[in-house]
Amino acid sequence: MSIVQFETLSLYIGIGGLILFMCFIMWDLAKRSKAGRFGSIILFSALGVGLLGFVIKTVLVEFIIPS
Repeated sequence: MSIVQFETLSLYIGIGGLILFMCFIMWDLAKRSKAGRFGSIILFSALGVGLLGFVIKTVLVEFIIPS
């Protein structure tokens, strides 16, 4: 495995882990604040849009600027 392959794999694993951790944080925040069903939906929608924007940006950059 070359250094470039290792760095690429590490980046995807690291970002994936951070995304999963962010989802856990949103779930824990909704649970601890006793937001209820509607509050949890709003919380996940608002915070999830930022997370989704990051993922969409990454995918678009890969398609627009092929390496």
